[in-house]
Amino acid sequence: MGRLTGRRSIVVTRVLGRIRHPEAILISILMAVVASFGWVVSPFWLAVAVAAQLAVGGLGAVWLIGPAQTELGFARYATLASAGVALTLFGRLLVPAVGLAPAPLAAVLLWGVIRLELDLAKGGRRVGLDLALVGIVFAAAAGIGGLVPREAWPPALIPLLLLCSVPALRAAEARGRTGIEAVGQATLHLVAVAQIAAAVSLLRLPGVVGAAVIALGFHAWGGAAEAFDDGASARSVILEFGALAVLGMVVAILLNGS
Repeated sequence: MGRLTGRRSIVVTRVLGRIRHPEAILISILMAVVASFGWVVSPFWLAVAVAAQLAVGGLGAVWLIGPAQTELGFARYATLASAGVALTLFGRLLVPAVGLAPAPLAAVLLWGVIRLELDLAKGGRRVGLDLALVGIVFAAAAGIGGLVPREAWPPALIPLLLLCSVPALRAAEARGRTGIEAVGQATLHLVAVAQIAAAVSLLRLPGVVGAAVIALGFHAWGGAAEAFDDGASARSVILEFGALAVLGMVVAILLNGS
């Protein structure tokens, strides 16, 4: 029995040694458990779960990413926490239909966010990060829309903008902006999101459809800002990304009407 246990421990040690950043797996599993807890509890305990996600995600990111580098920005330390909060809120929409089945998928998604930030710190491509930020905005918009009634005060727009401030700042820093310039671009990004969210609310689009429009607007604004950075003309940017935003709104209205 002792030899068998020793062999198993050796195998486990070898497997863990081949896994890059095994602590990232532990953090993602822990955050997925917290998210699952938030899916099925009362609003008070949901607030506790959100606070736990902020603490675990923030401290975990600092532990995994390491010392700050000015040229890479500081929002990357909050991306994981914002993803955890967004999944905690979004999952409450899925529980009535599928229960806790999405919990393993939540762990995989959170692990993916960690890997994206770790790879970017080593010079990796940011395509995956852009998709992750759009996903965070979508999940946050859908989750908050399902949690906060339309007639509530303060309106759902306020917590949505608070949560989207991290993806907006992270997107600006990913485009190479730092300091006050990154904060300025993130603020403009949030203004655009606020306008789209207000339009969605006035049109009374369903939660998931409205969240998709908000996420599309977030992506379009970020793409337009990057196109300007690359030297594209104002006309081409307006035609490309303006048409994308209009198309998304038209599809949303048609879906709502059907």
